[in-house]
Amino acid sequence: MSDGLGRPECGSSPIGSVEGRSRVVPGPRGTPPGERRGRPGFGGPQPGGETAAPAGAASQVALVAARSGRPLLVVLDAPQEMPPELARRLGPWTEATTAWLRSTGARLVVAARPEFWERAGALHPPEALHTPARAARRFPPALALADLTAAEAETARARLGIPADAVRETDARHPLTLHLLAGIRAAGVTAGRPGRDEVFAAHLDLLCLRSAVRIAAGGAAVHGPGLRRLAARVAGRVHEAARRCLGPGQGQLDRASFEELFPWRTGWASAVLTEGLLVPAGSGYRFAHEELSDWIQAGHLDVPTALGVLVHGPARPGSPVPRHRIGPVLEAVRRLAPDRLGVELTRLVHALNGFAEAPADGGADADRAWWAARLLRETLLRLPDAHPQLPVLHALAEHVARAGPGEFGGRFWNRLRLAEPDRLDLLRRLLPADPAEAVPGDRYLDAVARRLARDPRRTQPLLCAWFSDGRRLRGRPGATVATAAQALLHTHRRLAPDELTEALVTAAHPRADELLAVLAEEEPSALCRAVDRWAHDERPSRRVAAAAYGLATAPHVRTSADRELLRRAARALLARPADESLHGSALAVLLRDPQVRARHLPEALASFRGPEPGARLPAEALVAALPVLPDQEAVFAALRDRADGEVLRALAALNTPGLARRAADLVREHLARSPGDAPHAAAFVDRRLEQGPAAGPVLRRLVPDLLRTAPAGVRAELAAVLGAPGGEPSYALRGELVGVLLREEKDPGVLDAFLGAVAEGAAARPEERTRELLRRTGRQLLGVPGGPAVFERRTVELARAQPAFGALVARWQEQAATEAAALLGPSARQTVETLGRAAADVT
Repeated sequence: MSDGLGRPECGSSPIGSVEGRSRVVPGPRGTPPGERRGRPGFGGPQPGGETAAPAGAASQVALVAARSGRPLLVVLDAPQEMPPELARRLGPWTEATTAWLRSTGARLVVAARPEFWERAGALHPPEALHTPARAARRFPPALALADLTAAEAETARARLGIPADAVRETDARHPLTLHLLAGIRAAGVTAGRPGRDEVFAAHLDLLCLRSAVRIAAGGAAVHGPGLRRLAARVAGRVHEAARRCLGPGQGQLDRASFEELFPWRTGWASAVLTEGLLVPAGSGYRFAHEELSDWIQAGHLDVPTALGVLVHGPARPGSPVPRHRIGPVLEAVRRLAPDRLGVELTRLVHALNGFAEAPADGGADADRAWWAARLLRETLLRLPDAHPQLPVLHALAEHVARAGPGEFGGRFWNRLRLAEPDRLDLLRRLLPADPAEAVPGDRYLDAVARRLARDPRRTQPLLCAWFSDGRRLRGRPGATVATAAQALLHTHRRLAPDELTEALVTAAHPRADELLAVLAEEEPSALCRAVDRWAHDERPSRRVAAAAYGLATAPHVRTSADRELLRRAARALLARPADESLHGSALAVLLRDPQVRARHLPEALASFRGPEPGARLPAEALVAALPVLPDQEAVFAALRDRADGEVLRALAALNTPGLARRAADLVREHLARSPGDAPHAAAFVDRRLEQGPAAGPVLRRLVPDLLRTAPAGVRAELAAVLGAPGGEPSYALRGELVGVLLREEKDPGVLDAFLGAVAEGAAARPEERTRELLRRTGRQLLGVPGGPAVFERRTVELARAQPAFGALVARWQEQAATEAAALLGPSARQTVETLGRAAADVT
């Protein structure tokens, strides 16, 4: 059924939804009138007020009802069927109606098509309208009545005597279909499993046959084939009536046309009226069911001509087609064959593109844009399977990306009848167009979140496929489609954690690895179950994942059950000789297990010393387990024997005082033997610096000693670390050790390395701090043979290579010219000044 718009009073009947309409009423649901005194309802005074009312029987009835404590409730059904001359005065009519309601204390329920309420509802004062708990979106306050819920439909079918399998599933909750089907079955037609179209056709045939029986009863008896021919004649005139309803009557058959088609003198008029095919309406007649009327009229509508008038063609003189007459157009478009439908819908998308790109041509263009968007939206939503129109949906997604969501927000794409891979692919295309200021719940990101919450097992792998999409999101600095997918999966990780780990490991993408690493810390139980599964999997890639994530999860395990899972997984990996490259990681997991670490330590140390680098127990894992291992001497001996770059970097993780001192001693000893490993020793110092003041006792012994006694290559690596800006925890200690360097260092190469680090970190360091380091480095180089030349050359080179540093040096020259002249020669100063101007011009 078509979306109806309205506002319910408490306990609104589902009968109102039979024709796709809704109930509209102001005031809170079920509030006693005595409690509403002084609160605005559908405008003005409440029941019991003393406001004078206009004269008239209706006003007197309303006042009597108000004084009795039961305000008069007026139900206005299908106001869109009002005569055209009244529709043109809708504003004054609404104003007068609101005034009457205020003066009498009455309440009004409006049951209208959404297209009518979209305009008419906006004419009411906002304070006069009641906003229901689940208000219709994109309209003035109202309640949309759609199909019945599953429970409501089951109750309705039971009351109407319709078996559950007697109607097609797609229409089993459609109220009018059920209502009409009950009448058809009561007439003895029970075969098949019809849908909405078949029920409407059978209902029309049945009423035409009954009308023919009545016509025949009024004249000569007609039986058998003759009765059927008469029913066919009735049907023909019914269709002619529908065709005429498409004309100037705006859905109504005027009295003259009615009497021409269904003469009173021959009994045709009374027959069709008695059977309820048509009903009197104002000065003419209408089909009894508005939705059935749209369905019949649609068969007589020429779609290309109609769309030419409404969307594609030039504006025509006269009043535009009322928007509430969209019903027959939608029905006609819906009935097109898939290929023709795709062509017409694509033309509508192109029309929307044209309206978005061309300058607005007053109300005519706005009206044509409305028809294009609404026909597209409603047609696509009504398709039982939108998959054949995927090209149209892709084109529509491109339009939305350029012009904004409009009527095609997240809820639209979620309501389409599509396979989930197709839906998620469309939402992925749309995500960069998601406006940050969109209504919450209608964003594309919200739509994806709802799909994920509804069916996480199906949606998780589809979101993992987004990890390679690096397109930026509008209004969210730094966010991309890939990071949005990652964030959604993390936020909803507990909906189906085991399936999530499987989806991530299957994705085999760096972003999936990042999320698995986070889950290892935040959801260790889920990772332990996954590691156990993967360790027993016959696929080598899964066993590799078991080794990697077993090692990542082990530090975060808190329960004996989780430890048992990791223990079993590690032993499963060790039991496979072909997986020798994974044995080191498996042993590292066992070193974390208090029940078995002592038993496996000798085997772990042997693996650590092994000749094959890829199969060794990782140094980081051994160092991480060191504080709880039973034989620390044996571990330090193994670390000393294999002291390579990996070991030196891993030792920085030891921060307990005793172990940290021993680690520093091991680094010093190793450098004495292998000064070529200075970069790794410098990385050790850098990591310890970032641990803040706690690293002071160790680094105050190690670093000054190395700066005084180590070879120049080692000192240069340390100077580069000390010259980096570092994080806040390292500021004080880093500055203290820089003081040692700049007091004692005499080698221009070491100071050159320090200056390079200072320049590289200029953008991340306060400017005054960088200036101070620059001045001190220059003064130190002034006292070193060849130092002034090194300072000039490197300052110019670094100013050219590092724009932030070059701009800083230029400002220093301008603001402290004497000081700069003492350290830089004229040529260097001129070059820096030129670079500074160029940088300013670019900026």
